[in-house]
Amino acid sequence: MLMNLIARMAAVVVSLRVFVPKIIILASLLLLVSCQSHNNSSTIPANVKIARVVSGQSLEVLGMEAQPNLISQVRLIGLDAPDIRQLPWGDDAKQLVETLIGGANQAVNLEFDLEAKDKFNRTLAYVWKDKLLLNEEVVKQGYALFVARSPNHKYDQRLERAQQWARIMGKGIWNPDKPMRITPGEFRRLSR
Repeated sequence: MLMNLIARMAAVVVSLRVFVPKIIILASLLLLVSCQSHNNSSTIPANVKIARVVSGQSLEVLGMEAQPNLISQVRLIGLDAPDIRQLPWGDDAKQLVETLIGGANQAVNLEFDLEAKDKFNRTLAYVWKDKLLLNEEVVKQGYALFVARSPNHKYDQRLERAQQWARIMGKGIWNPDKPMRITPGEFRRLSR
């Protein structure tokens, strides 16, 4: 009887030696997974419809999140377009975005980066129309400045190359005959 008890206890000790490390590893993995961000918006693109183009850098869209009929504000990441009152460049930038999108009710895809919202609670996104990155095209056509904003840097190199192209080609705000002499940020500060 005593031998039976000793044999059982030995079997328990051996099984603990085998299972305890596995339990510790499993608990560690569960802890790591639970500490990760639950914000899937940075990895899952959103397919939305355009409600309105507000400016060369801002849109209003329908179809974000669980409320498909609610209008959401979207700010294009990585660029600073002229203010709508900064004539003629503000109007030109807005018209370019409208042309690239093709009007209201057009479907676009929003791609997110690390930071999902700006200080005005607008959604920050890279906007794709078919295979065209609108953020890049607005800069490449010379209707916005490339502005790197931390922590969203996913397409910084593309946007910087697009700006270099626009400057070399003298497009939009870089046109030597009628250059934009004050940055959009400075214009907004002076127009308050």
